[in-house]
Amino acid sequence: MAELAARASTWWAIFQINFYEKLVYRGDFMLGTLMRFLPIVTQIFLWSAIFSARGGGDSTGEEIVGYTYYNIVAYYLLSTVSRAFSSMPGLASGIALQIREGEIKKYLIQPLDLISFFLLNRVAHKLTYYIVAAVPFAIVFFVCRGYFEGWPPAQVLCAYFFSLILSFMLGFFMEATIGMIGFWFLEVRSLLFVYMLFTFFLSGHMFPLDMLNELGGPWSTIVKSLPLMYLAYFPAAVFLEKITGAELMWGLIVQVGWVVFFIIASRLAFHYGVKQYSAYGG
Repeated sequence: MAELAARASTWWAIFQINFYEKLVYRGDFMLGTLMRFLPIVTQIFLWSAIFSARGGGDSTGEEIVGYTYYNIVAYYLLSTVSRAFSSMPGLASGIALQIREGEIKKYLIQPLDLISFFLLNRVAHKLTYYIVAAVPFAIVFFVCRGYFEGWPPAQVLCAYFFSLILSFMLGFFMEATIGMIGFWFLEVRSLLFVYMLFTFFLSGHMFPLDMLNELGGPWSTIVKSLPLMYLAYFPAAVFLEKITGAELMWGLIVQVGWVVFFIIASRLAFHYGVKQYSAYGG
């Protein structure tokens, strides 16, 4: 019990250090949050033009694959929140850089679990981000409140927040796994570029993925079989009640399954990567 308490005290101290360190950059967080919403202005004008063209000059009242113009704008705002949870800027490249330059040695010779250390760092990063960015988020959603039909039922709201937490876990362990590949290849920037490219198109960041249902063929099934859709599309669709009932429960179960899969994958990559590691650099 004493050992467990000492370990918890150590992790709490690490979390506090990371949290206060991130607060130093609160101005950057606030400005970055506002900039994150700017591309949505382009999307609003684009979809306004599409719906207006379809409705003969009137963007209201028209539907495209079950989405009204207001649904689309609300979707983009919510997918921005999802991406804020699941995006891990610099995580994979940072791990690979530390492996390549030998800095990772300092973690290997200390009684610390490397992946847990990085996870605590990211939790502190996200917590700081949302504390500082609460005001910009509140302003944007207040200005755009007319695009929403109101708050969903309590059980849907709980499912939405649960899926957001899972999207954070999924984003972290996916990028941690990619970063661990640096034990074998030292440089993962090309692999990371491919991952970011696929994430941009297949996570639902560009458009609601259920629009692919209209294409026919296997495309919709293939895209929805990938874990990427849980990084942006799935939480937003849950909030808008586009996914309900048994489909919602199955979606959450699959999302948990992907999180567990990448936890195991990152652990295995670290375990065998350390055996491969030759401690290059000073």
